[in-house]
Amino acid sequence: MIRLSALLTLLLVATTGVGRAATDWPLWKSYVAAFMDNQIRVIDHDRGDRTTSEGQAYAMFFALVADDRTRFDGLLRWTEVNLASGDLTAHLPAWSWGLAKNNQWAVLDSNSAADADVWMAYSLLEAGHAWNEPRYTALGTALAKRIAAEEVFREADVGPVLLPGPNGFRSANSYRLNASYLPPQLFLRLAHELPDGPWGEIATHIPDLVHDSAPHGFVTDWMDVNSGGVSPSAVGSYDAIRVYLWAGMLDPATPGRGTILKALSGMAHYLHSNPTPPAKVKQDGSIEDAKGPVGFSAALLPYLSALGEKELEGAQNSRLRAEFDPKSGLYGKPPRYYDQNLAMFALGWKERRFWFDSQANLKMPWEH
Repeated sequence: MIRLSALLTLLLVATTGVGRAATDWPLWKSYVAAFMDNQIRVIDHDRGDRTTSEGQAYAMFFALVADDRTRFDGLLRWTEVNLASGDLTAHLPAWSWGLAKNNQWAVLDSNSAADADVWMAYSLLEAGHAWNEPRYTALGTALAKRIAAEEVFREADVGPVLLPGPNGFRSANSYRLNASYLPPQLFLRLAHELPDGPWGEIATHIPDLVHDSAPHGFVTDWMDVNSGGVSPSAVGSYDAIRVYLWAGMLDPATPGRGTILKALSGMAHYLHSNPTPPAKVKQDGSIEDAKGPVGFSAALLPYLSALGEKELEGAQNSRLRAEFDPKSGLYGKPPRYYDQNLAMFALGWKERRFWFDSQANLKMPWEH
């Protein structure tokens, strides 16, 4: 009887992928080894060893995908203590923490970053479901409500919009937005979880905002909005690359997906005659810097897959593989913080470690 039970367990793991082996994510382990310390903070070695709310929020999402609850808790604890004055229900996290001019490690800029805040709230809510932990759900709900109160601005003709942060992005006559701060999946999911919030209205306008931010098929980093309309910023670069990534990971049945992908057509067209994605593209579609880092190639894999551009996807995947360093287990020599984050999103999705369904529910094999 014992042997039969053991055999049935092995068959279940083999046929469904259920079990601890399903959560073994080598790239996550390599990232932890290279970019986290024993405090469980994510360190950007290229920026004076600073930590950002973005890094913490992304890492919380990846820890959830990896079923790494210990690190999820550590990331949450460090963030709350060091970036949110000990209470994420009362304070949005400061976006930047590092070595100050007085040689003390502390908050460098207390303004928050809305994209990190939304990713953090979303990850907490999903973690609450996945790990059946009401504390995460309550904290994610409280954080989302604080985002709505402090970072969402209701514009008379448009409705609610997500400002990049509470301070510095709105004047009497205009406001500034960032399309990469608006992954449709997150807002659709928040709308389902918290229907009384502004999330559904924000999600409805994302396809138009992406379109307005990409007048020549390449999305720009920023856009200014006033009574005269939308003015895209001069270039699209390290912020903008994430828009292609978020779009590529959308389920085909997601509302507005076709509009978004069509608005971003310039990148695929460019790659038909150029092997490497550009690092900087001017508003008019001309190239300012043709040598995008390896993380840009990673970020474009879901986008090219969504477009059915198999040859282009294969070319970018080949570049990514060529940049893999078996010693570090990461991409690029040396491996850089932002490249690895883009790669973990893209490859995690490509490898079906996570995906979003048509209702924007987060799906992870280990849950089942």
